[in-house]
Amino acid sequence: MNDASPSPPAAPLPLSFWQRVDLLLARLRPHRRPLSMAVDAIVVAACWNITYLFRLGFERWISARPHYDGWVLLGVVAVYLAAGVACKVPQSMWRFSGFAEIKRLTMACAIGGAFSAAFVMGLGLTQVPRAVLALDPVVSLMGLAIVRIAYRMTYEHARSRIAGSDGTVRRALVLGAGAAARLLLAGLQQQGWTVIGLLDDDPAKLGARIGGVPVLGPLALLADAAPHHGSAHAAATHLVVAMPSATPAQRRRAFDLASGTGLPVLTVPSADELRTGKTRVERLRDIEAEDLLGRAPVVLDEAGIAQTLNGKVVLVTGAGGSIGSELCRQVARFGPARLVLYEMSEFNLYTIEQELTETFPDLPLLRLIGDVKDLAHVRQTMARWRPQVVFHAAAYKHVPLMEAHNAASALRNNTLGTYHAALAAAECHAERFVLISTDKAVNPTNVMGATKRAAEMVISQLASEHAGTRFMAVRFGNVLGSSGSVIPKFKEQIARGGPVTVTHPDIIRYFMTIPEAVRLVLQAAAIGESGQVLVLDMGEPVKIVDLARDLIRLAGHTASEIPIVFTGLRPGEKLYEELLADDDATLPTRVARLRIAKLDDGAAGLSELLEWAAARQDDDLSEVRIRLRAAVAQYRPRILD
Repeated sequence: MNDASPSPPAAPLPLSFWQRVDLLLARLRPHRRPLSMAVDAIVVAACWNITYLFRLGFERWISARPHYDGWVLLGVVAVYLAAGVACKVPQSMWRFSGFAEIKRLTMACAIGGAFSAAFVMGLGLTQVPRAVLALDPVVSLMGLAIVRIAYRMTYEHARSRIAGSDGTVRRALVLGAGAAARLLLAGLQQQGWTVIGLLDDDPAKLGARIGGVPVLGPLALLADAAPHHGSAHAAATHLVVAMPSATPAQRRRAFDLASGTGLPVLTVPSADELRTGKTRVERLRDIEAEDLLGRAPVVLDEAGIAQTLNGKVVLVTGAGGSIGSELCRQVARFGPARLVLYEMSEFNLYTIEQELTETFPDLPLLRLIGDVKDLAHVRQTMARWRPQVVFHAAAYKHVPLMEAHNAASALRNNTLGTYHAALAAAECHAERFVLISTDKAVNPTNVMGATKRAAEMVISQLASEHAGTRFMAVRFGNVLGSSGSVIPKFKEQIARGGPVTVTHPDIIRYFMTIPEAVRLVLQAAAIGESGQVLVLDMGEPVKIVDLARDLIRLAGHTASEIPIVFTGLRPGEKLYEELLADDDATLPTRVARLRIAKLDDGAAGLSELLEWAAARQDDDLSEVRIRLRAAVAQYRPRILD
């Protein structure tokens, strides 16, 4: 698998003088304490000699010293260093030196000078001039302060010359030393970054240089020590994970190690993102929740999907939504004869139409504003354009919003709308009708889940009545990045400085990416038989609070900076979601990790529910719940006080 497009990487730009200065200072920073003490020792020794020069003049400052002055000097240096350690002088960061640092230096020099004078006089070393003992603390304070001021001036000047007007210096430590890192280095330098080193687990790369940047060691170095105490990342301002072709588990390990450093973490686009050609490897982005899943993607039957879609008229309802728009993108890759976009929102329809027109200029597109609740318009559309494959993605899906005042709207849109679209598809003799369902349809405790379960029952009933059309549904868990998803909400809260709100500390969810969900939908269209619900084995569920903590750490914050607040379960919300009901019989398919749930055909009360939904326009929540319970036996409303 290629990390990026095959175009040759640009040659790394030569570092400017000030970039080299900043890089040198950054690489010295992990060794700050011993270097600080060494420089202070040299400065104290120099100031002792300067004091002699001031007291005795050029003619006598060497000859008039006692023969034991060298030993006295060693003792004075040792005393000053001990006083500095007692005053925590070596712990200070010179690039931030200010009045507080001067106060510590003054205290250290006063203590060092007093003890030095006491030792010299106590040992009877009378040939050491008393004026030298009196002036040395003052001269040493001046010397130590000047060194720190000079360092800070050099650092800030280098930073301003590198970063420009905003004064921000970005020093990256790159995780990964493969082809992606080679392409990344030149791009980062062109964007004003300084790359201080690379980390890679391949022992053959240790000590090598890529684009002039050294490979410092394995990724485990990130966990060896705390920042600023000799660790690999002490000089870095950011960590960049450049491992697009690594397995999800390997990428997840890299993110886990990076999150423990307390530094902001960025990453290059994934292999899937690079393959689309819409981004380049040097375009860094923030960590997304899908980067943290650590699950290998499902391998699907691409040939079977192509046979199902190529040269066919395909209609997508809800074409501008998060799932619907991705369906349009992926369907377009398989060369349909025509793609009909059916969408209620003018803005969403315009957005996906513009994107598809630019990406697939030769694809015949039909853009229709329509509402699946309008049976006459849906019938007219199907009869005129006669789609062979229909993907029904139009739905209301936000659980709390649908639970109270919008319950009847959810019933009309999710259940009655499915009936309208499916009936119209059968009447125009469509080959396949695929319903987008949800894990919340299993043993539902909320209106949204119950309406989607009823929608599954609709296609099961129509499958027995219209043998010419294959009716099927695909059921999956929460989709990362979709509208209403918890992940964008977490990121917004982190950007505002917190707190991050989680409903319950034990709440868990199954997660999948939008492209992964849509690939499952396309696979369902290819292999599904009429009346089936296909379910993806989504692996282990994710604890929401752990996901929130990961996003906080990867943004470079701590739990004390961005706290997590638990707000309590919302109306209709469950602690956990299920993908298969207890009474569903599951069967394997030829696609790994994809199973079939054969639902009961029993739909007592479904016809009455549809008739009532079509006739009523009010939002009586109690009546909606009663009607849903009569039709959906598994529905158990969870009502919060």
